[in-house]
Amino acid sequence: MVRKLSELKPGQRGVIKEFSNNEIFLKLMEMGCVPGEKILMEQVAPLGDPISISVAGYHLSLRLNEAEHIFVETTN
Repeated sequence: MVRKLSELKPGQRGVIKEFSNNEIFLKLMEMGCVPGEKILMEQVAPLGDPISISVAGYHLSLRLNEAEHIFVETTN
């Protein structure tokens, strides 16, 4: 099932499929986050923003408005 990264719950895994915003795509591509990369939703801040993910061997914090533009295929 393809979902927005912002919809994942902590512990859920997926694979990056696409980005709906070129600005986000370029920013993440520079950090090695490209379609096909495995991703793990690690934590959500107490007030819901930002989120923490594990991707390409490192931890990354994203704002919810950035995560809205990242589509992942969930694997669990």
